[in-house]
Amino acid sequence: MKRIDIMKRAAHNLTQSKARTALTSLAIAVGAFTLTLSLAGGEGARQYANKVLQSNINPQAMFIVKDPSFFDVTTGPALQQYSADTTQVRGTTVKVLSQSDIDAIQKTGDFTSVVPVFNLSMRYLTISGHSTKYIGQVASYDDTIVGSAAAGTLPKLGVNIGDNQATIPEEYVTTLGGTPADYIGKTLTLTFAADQASPSAAQIQQAFLSGGQSAVTQLVTPKTKDFTFTIVAVTKKGTTSVQANPRVTISPNAAKQVNDFVTAGTDKSGKYVGVQALVKAGTSSDAVKKQITNMGYGARTAKDLQGVIFTFVNTLQGIVLGFGLLALIASIFGIVNTQYISVLERTSQIGLMKALGMSRKNVARLFRYEAAWIGFIGAALGAALGIALGWVLNPIITNALSLGDQQLLIFVWWQIGLMIAALVVVAVVAGWFPARKAAKLDPIEALRTE
Repeated sequence: MKRIDIMKRAAHNLTQSKARTALTSLAIAVGAFTLTLSLAGGEGARQYANKVLQSNINPQAMFIVKDPSFFDVTTGPALQQYSADTTQVRGTTVKVLSQSDIDAIQKTGDFTSVVPVFNLSMRYLTISGHSTKYIGQVASYDDTIVGSAAAGTLPKLGVNIGDNQATIPEEYVTTLGGTPADYIGKTLTLTFAADQASPSAAQIQQAFLSGGQSAVTQLVTPKTKDFTFTIVAVTKKGTTSVQANPRVTISPNAAKQVNDFVTAGTDKSGKYVGVQALVKAGTSSDAVKKQITNMGYGARTAKDLQGVIFTFVNTLQGIVLGFGLLALIASIFGIVNTQYISVLERTSQIGLMKALGMSRKNVARLFRYEAAWIGFIGAALGAALGIALGWVLNPIITNALSLGDQQLLIFVWWQIGLMIAALVVVAVVAGWFPARKAAKLDPIEALRTE
């Protein structure tokens, strides 16, 4: 009867041990599943970003500004002294380039073209067929970047739009109504006001004496001028530029004409936010950038833009990896607990094995093998579930994000293999102390335990 009870208790302990082992493996599987999808998502995002940058951005392009702090995300002090050599860009005061700066950049001989970038601010815009006046933003079309058109046709890389042509963002169509195709060929009118100094009291008095109130009104009212363009393309959301704000784009020549009108006769004439330059083919952009920065200017290349995007992707991936690591930390304690209980339940068996000649080293190795097996099963199961889910989700994500033939979840087999191996090592380390306890059991005392 006693023997039957012992057998039942042993069977019960075995069942509980298997259940604990399964639960511990599942905990590891949760972490492995999260890590697998995180690695795949990060790899897919980097490959997609790299593909987009290589096919849509000229690798020789470089944006140069007067002050390197232009590229900082922080803003300056709320109140700054006025200077004709500064301007406001996205709410931040930055230094501007002069013609002498552009001449110095061109004299380096490293560029095939140096095109000024203007800080344009329109008064309002109108589109044929719409009587309402709208406030929007305008910038020069950047031919070093190929955008995506929701309607119409954008020129290929390195080719600019015509001087009488313009593009509008798809976000504008949302406000205007209709479809993007409805606006192709329509006339876009941009109205700009010329900068002018405020008239003095003497000038106002003279105007009033000579022409009355109408003369004063004319004196203080800024001159405006309309510039008309034909809409040739509606750019897809988020593709108007590397900056976030949607905007109208016009050719650099047209932007210069607008800037000349706005700044004529003011201390802002001949001043530029920056220049879009193209490094000569065969010349290292990094080397040229170093030369430009040594001259005191700020510069950003296509490679720098890639680095910014990759940093963002890596940050998101790191956050997801963190959740996976939290699950793994919990599973480590599960392995320790499972192995310790296993040692307690199998004390008599351990004593018998040692009494029959098994060395401490082999006893410890047995428990480490069990821990490794738990880690391997959990890691392999989590990786398999992650890969299976990735195969299911990839077509859905691709269609939802319009990624074309690019998959967002890309599984790299060596990464998955390395992850599984790492989790096995973690499991072995977690089972080290329980294995050590089992190896140090006294065989005589162990045999006395039922």
